[in-house]
Amino acid sequence: MALDQNLTAAILETVPVARLYVHPLNPRGEIDAAGIVTLAENIRALGLIQNLAGIQDDDGRIGIVAGGRRLRALELLGDDPRFAAVPVRIAPDLAAARLWAASENHLREALHPADEIREYAALAGRGVAAAEIAIAFGVTDAHVRRRLKLAGLPAPVLAALRADEISLGAAACFTLCDDLDHALGVLEQARGRGFDAQRLRRLLKPAAIRDSDRRARFVGLEAYEQAGGRITRDLFEGEVYCDDPTILDACFAEKLAEAAETRRAAEGWKWVRTFPDSYVPYEESRALGAARLYPVPGELSPEQSERYDALVERAEAEELDADEAAELDRLGALIDGGFTAEQIALSGIVVYVGHDGALRTEAGLVRAEDRAEAEAAGLLAPSRHAGETATKPKSPLSAALAEDLARVARGARQQAALSDPDLILDLLAFELSGRIGAAHAFGLRRDIVPNQPCTATGYALDAWLTEAAPAPENPWDFDRAEAFRAFRAQGAEHTRAELVCHLAGLLTVADEKLGALIDAEAGTDIRAVWTPTAENFLGRVSGAYLDALWRELLDLAAEAPAATAFAKLRKGEKAARLESLFADPETRAALGLGAEQEARVAAWLPPEAF
Repeated sequence: MALDQNLTAAILETVPVARLYVHPLNPRGEIDAAGIVTLAENIRALGLIQNLAGIQDDDGRIGIVAGGRRLRALELLGDDPRFAAVPVRIAPDLAAARLWAASENHLREALHPADEIREYAALAGRGVAAAEIAIAFGVTDAHVRRRLKLAGLPAPVLAALRADEISLGAAACFTLCDDLDHALGVLEQARGRGFDAQRLRRLLKPAAIRDSDRRARFVGLEAYEQAGGRITRDLFEGEVYCDDPTILDACFAEKLAEAAETRRAAEGWKWVRTFPDSYVPYEESRALGAARLYPVPGELSPEQSERYDALVERAEAEELDADEAAELDRLGALIDGGFTAEQIALSGIVVYVGHDGALRTEAGLVRAEDRAEAEAAGLLAPSRHAGETATKPKSPLSAALAEDLARVARGARQQAALSDPDLILDLLAFELSGRIGAAHAFGLRRDIVPNQPCTATGYALDAWLTEAAPAPENPWDFDRAEAFRAFRAQGAEHTRAELVCHLAGLLTVADEKLGALIDAEAGTDIRAVWTPTAENFLGRVSGAYLDALWRELLDLAAEAPAATAFAKLRKGEKAARLESLFADPETRAALGLGAEQEARVAAWLPPEAF
């Protein structure tokens, strides 16, 4: 249907603002008062760029159907005579006014954020202040400043924003990265994939450490920057990133060492050690030595006990004042007791930093070399394994590395057992019959038998041992009878294969002689599944250990030039060269290894673990 020609034949009159009001046809309901103030500033600075539109009443007043916000802004400019009367386009009838009201509001299109950024940046480049840009566009100063922060983004990022391939929030993340090549690489990953801001920040700052990290909180940003560390501030989220992890780690280690020694000296402990992680695992405490001492509980006098009980009752009734609370704390500390001077003189502490960035201490640890003295002083009971401890040399491997290598050996045994189903089934029958006694050959008492070290580099097992078995789509609600019928229909060989493979993954022989028999029968070959690398082994032992291993593998005397040159390398370089020796045939060829040396490299295993 063609529109009435009268719609374009409206009358334009200059009308006093006092005769104008917002007509009920005006569709805009809720009004932002702050936005009206901003619009008034825009009109005062630039004039009324777009005329109002309305319909005249019988009493001569004009109801504004398009431009309600402008009218409200004009009413705030009553002190400015330039806006006492303004042009108004007057509709010929109510039908036209209704169409105008709908048309103006529904056809209005907001400026795309990418276009805003470019427009604001162009104006700022010509010297226009942010406050003036805000007035011109009818937005807040803060809105302009946020957009201007994005003006320095690489052109491809702005183009992706304009094409709606990334969101405005995603674009803001790119302000964190000053490496253009890296930023563009991340952009290609993110296009059209809806990456959230957190994931983008990780991709853009993969090595950076947030200021909320326990190391940054412990060191402090000021000390980190004084040491030469760079920081990046997120212009939008307020987060701060430390861009030099090496410097932060060095500052952390230095401050932790100073704090540890200060505590040792102040409290009188025999020794102190720092630990880099946020807690001290049991195996690390155990690796330090023989035992742990515990604080000696204190005793209260009868009067103190009576007072303590009374304060506890008042605390439970929430009636304590500040002085009483402090008194209760003092009495509680007396009950808790503490380490005696004799205990402190024969034990040490491990100092570390918790998740909250606060200094923490594991105290009362007795080293192996101090155990005899602690036993003589009556602080420890004699060890049942005293003879063993005295004769057994200290392992060069940490407890964590020893556990990793034990898992590697277990995985190799499991893999070998896959090829001998009869052995596995015979062993299962042996265990289930009870003839194995208190030992066990399979992890039937637990869900998972660990065979994965903390790093998977240089280690590869059969998928049967590493990938979860397929499970029903809904494991809680399905026809188990039908599923079992389908399983059995695949035949006895399939059933046997399933049984063998899953039993192999449960294999965990604790008895040494039985384990040796299984290895011999199955042909366990640890090096078939594990190769020493810098990450999984070589970087986790001492430099002296690596020197000895280099000489052993290449059959070198200690004074040989190849041995002395290797010994002068940094530990990381030694680990890398040994990794190449184990993994790369070209490296072995370049070193001129003979058949005997090749065999030695191919078969070598850490004698301390296997």
